[in-house]
Amino acid sequence: MGSGRYDHPLHLATADPGHPGAPVGPGNLRLVRDGADRANAQQLRRRLRLFLGLVQHKTLNDQDIRFAFTWQLLSGSFASLLLFLGAPLVALYFKEPRVVEIVRWLSLTCVLNAITTPGTNLLRRKLDFRMINIIQIVSYVVGYLLVGVTLAWLGAGVWALVSAWLSQSASAFVMTFWRSPHSLKPLLWYEGGRRSTSVGVTVFFTNLCNWFLNNIDRLLLGRFLAAHAVGVYTIGYNLANTPNALFLTALQPAFLAAGTKLQDDPGRLRQAYLSVQASVWIIIGPIFVLLSCVAPSLIAVLYGPAWQPSGAVLGTLALAMPAYVCWGLSTPVLWNTGGKHLESMLQFPVLLCAGAALYLFAAQGAMAVALIAAGTLLARAIVIATTACLRLKVDAASVAAIAWRAALLMAATAAGAHAGTALAPRDIPMAALVAGLAGGALLPAVLALVWPTVLGRRVIDMLDRFSPPVPARLGVYLQARCAA
Repeated sequence: MGSGRYDHPLHLATADPGHPGAPVGPGNLRLVRDGADRANAQQLRRRLRLFLGLVQHKTLNDQDIRFAFTWQLLSGSFASLLLFLGAPLVALYFKEPRVVEIVRWLSLTCVLNAITTPGTNLLRRKLDFRMINIIQIVSYVVGYLLVGVTLAWLGAGVWALVSAWLSQSASAFVMTFWRSPHSLKPLLWYEGGRRSTSVGVTVFFTNLCNWFLNNIDRLLLGRFLAAHAVGVYTIGYNLANTPNALFLTALQPAFLAAGTKLQDDPGRLRQAYLSVQASVWIIIGPIFVLLSCVAPSLIAVLYGPAWQPSGAVLGTLALAMPAYVCWGLSTPVLWNTGGKHLESMLQFPVLLCAGAALYLFAAQGAMAVALIAAGTLLARAIVIATTACLRLKVDAASVAAIAWRAALLMAATAAGAHAGTALAPRDIPMAALVAGLAGGALLPAVLALVWPTVLGRRVIDMLDRFSPPVPARLGVYLQARCAA
């Protein structure tokens, strides 16, 4: 079966010749992470959106859009300038002088993504999530597959990743503006400006708090751990966070926009929230449990035995990801029930505790950081989801109905995955991975088919809305058996 090495072109772009057998060497991986993950111009831009009101306002006119675009451009330019000038400080903090040029080039994404946001929010307002997803996929193909892979094969090294990032941002702006054109005429202020800024200021501080919560582990990681430990954590974190990011990107904007239309009907909003959370814990939850169970085999197949410690990091973080999705789909409830200030206010103590814990224990290794990060995600979910339930007057019986179903399916998934892995040859990682995935998927699937009540009416109804939906005959069978 070989070494299990995965020679993805963009992995080769950061290969470290001093660490044979590892496609992503810790030295260059840390360089890319310090420039992209730490300065993180794209993520910072996403967290500092000032004009989510384009989605939430009940009525909208051309002045609202011009005002939003103007201030997105100004704020994005300011963030870009700040990152450009502050790049030497970032390099000094991480003791890596090569980060300077990477941060400066990535600072351009602040402007590109800031001016993309108004068009994206207009698409969300129209509930055109299909086009948003198409733009995301096509821009990824353009940036990472066409530009990034090509430059990686040509030996551009870390600059292949930088070029891919910039190309993705630029192509996303072009496609978004083509699909949702709007006026580019500047407008610094108008009569309705206070309505937009009142929402925008709250969004700014809320997303600033969320950005620090999402990145504080990696902000402090490079300060306390050696390069190899940083690489171990980064690989586990990225693999755990990738499916989570896909779920949140697809579900959170849709629920926020739909919730805006239901904010005057708390009963329907409550039912929608319960259906979404049931889907998170009963469908998505077992997927992350399966990822956690096969984490060691997955790391061995993708990266080889040299990166085996990343398996424990991935397994720990994967178990916390359902809580992260739960959090992401609870925040729209606060915004749509007049509690937009609560998100940052309730999470600020969590941020302080996470920072203190990381400062005290991060030096103990990547696994300690993973445990703190997982605990932080769980704490955020408990605080925000509990508040959402209280504001919607969700009864304990509804929560319990979701909880026991999720617990049973997660347990079945874990049992199936461990049984499959145990039956596979221990010295063949690919066989263990396939057997674990098969066992972890088969056992809960059989349980759901034999006893559809374990899914519950809410989830079965939601399955018909998935894209693509479940087969019609299967849907009828599940509905009938659940009713019986």
